[in-house]
Amino acid sequence: MAQIIDQNPENAPQEHSAPPHSTAVSGDVSAAGMSAGLPSPLAETTTGLPAHLKDLTDRARVYVEAASSANTRKAYASDWKHFSAWCRRQNLSPLPPDPQVVGLYITACASGSAIGTATRGGKPNSVSTIERRLAAIGWNCTQRGMTLDRKDRAIATVMAGIRNTHAAPPRQKEALLPEDLIAMLETLDRGSLRGLRDRAMLLIGFAGGLRRSEITGLDLGRDETEDGRGWIEILDKGLLITLRGKTGWREVEIGRGSSDSTCPVVATETWIKFAKLAKGSLFRRVRGKGKDVGPERLNDQEVARLVKRAALAAGVRGDLSEVERGQKFAGHSLRAGLASSAEVDERYVQKQLGHTSAEMTRRYQRRRDRFRVNLTKAAGL
Repeated sequence: MAQIIDQNPENAPQEHSAPPHSTAVSGDVSAAGMSAGLPSPLAETTTGLPAHLKDLTDRARVYVEAASSANTRKAYASDWKHFSAWCRRQNLSPLPPDPQVVGLYITACASGSAIGTATRGGKPNSVSTIERRLAAIGWNCTQRGMTLDRKDRAIATVMAGIRNTHAAPPRQKEALLPEDLIAMLETLDRGSLRGLRDRAMLLIGFAGGLRRSEITGLDLGRDETEDGRGWIEILDKGLLITLRGKTGWREVEIGRGSSDSTCPVVATETWIKFAKLAKGSLFRRVRGKGKDVGPERLNDQEVARLVKRAALAAGVRGDLSEVERGQKFAGHSLRAGLASSAEVDERYVQKQLGHTSAEMTRRYQRRRDRFRVNLTKAAGL
């Protein structure tokens, strides 16, 4: 856990007097809070506590970290660092939370002046990025036992104006259709461990409609690692994946394919066999010029890089420039591909993707018949 005193001289308060909304940085603001780390709602010191309570405190800190995903913690830490740095440049304090200061900050984010100066600003943040930064500020304040009133008019009114002025339709990643995926598989080296691993990841990700963190978070069996997101069971008719998702545990069933060359189950079995895996993480780093498999779990960013690299190599969307194509594909392209390609009742696709609503599933369907229900004709016109 982070120490509560910031020792970095760069973060020291300015010597000149602070403006009206500035507050001296209190001694309980951590280096993590003022920079990149995340605070804990638990006391940093266990001095004076009985030994058995010290052990419980340490265990509780583990549970605090488990309350949010690693990606969420990383994003919130980055956003708090961004906010704290802006406050320092304005001779303001990020704590205790002041709605007027936060309102000015999100205004700077929307105008592109949160980085640099008013005359030499950076690129304006998108509405979704600003909303995430606002959530991160509120979260960090809450963890320190403070409250940021996001309904205060200094924040809520400014945020409403930002949405009305800058909101734009979401930029969705391109869906990878079956023919695209097959072409991508052909670009992988069938004779290398890395090629076998990447093949299994692409096929499992597509057929299971999995998120990239769900792909790399898989283990060979239950309760085999502390950082696992789920595990696999290879059955006669397919692959059963048990996942811990955003809304709880769910099961994903991946049936065997019509051809061994495109079967996700065969690809997984082949990877396990040649990688000589018996326990622990399913997808790991390949070392030693591609001849050795390490114990480290693969980072989920590798899934996005793999999808982008294979799509470019296969010439998917060759009508676009390489830069445009690189921006079109990411890990979500696999989930969108399954949703757009599976010609089954929508509720089965919804279950596979783990969505709580059909509307969310439809956002992933890039190739659905939008006018299957024609209310114009139904109304008699």
